[in-house]
Amino acid sequence: MTSPAPAATRAYRRLGVEERRTQLLDAALDLFAHRPPEDVSLDDVAEAAGVSRPLVYRYFPGGKQQLYESALRSAADELKECLAEPQAGPPTGRLARIVDRYLSFVDSHDAGFSALLRGGSVAETSRTTAIVDEVRRAAAEQILRHLGAEQPGPRLRMAVRTWIAAVEAASLIWLDERKQPPAPELRDWLVDHLAALLAATAATDPETARTVRALLDRETPDGPAATLARRVEAVLGPAAGPTP
Repeated sequence: MTSPAPAATRAYRRLGVEERRTQLLDAALDLFAHRPPEDVSLDDVAEAAGVSRPLVYRYFPGGKQQLYESALRSAADELKECLAEPQAGPPTGRLARIVDRYLSFVDSHDAGFSALLRGGSVAETSRTTAIVDEVRRAAAEQILRHLGAEQPGPRLRMAVRTWIAAVEAASLIWLDERKQPPAPELRDWLVDHLAALLAATAATDPETARTVRALLDRETPDGPAATLARRVEAVLGPAAGPTP
């Protein structure tokens, strides 16, 4: 009688230190992208990477917490790369491309993105919070740079940081709503949101008013800023003059 063939095993390939560490981080990122951190075990990471649990510990002796923080750092670096955009062309066009890449990141990281921003995870620490805040600060600096505000005052900086918080909140709601409306519609709405927020701030803050005027000089007649202005006027009508 022929003995049953042994179960197939995944081929083990010897990798260099950095290559192996990258492989483990990629496996962990994929898991954390679709499941909350508390639902991912080291065994899950080892299985996804096709290695043993002791090997994961060899590279991350701090266990799951160290692995999660390292994966979060890798994701944060990826997200900061999404924010990079050449300073050429109309500002709203640049902003739209940044938001497109941001929403693509949110889409691909799904539940992990929700767990990250909502907090409350058992894996959350002061270090993980600092990593997330670092991305927020980088986003604010990038947006201010595209606005042409090298030394922004408190009102303008607050407006931009408020918008970034709104983008995060909208992203979470978008995931809750099964990614509706479609990403391009959400992108356009978020760009309009910043334009409207800047316009409202400019009404009472001279520095923001100067920034907005300079931005409009770099926009095109068919760009998002002009389109938004026409839509608002169509809804509200021409501005009313002073009462006689």
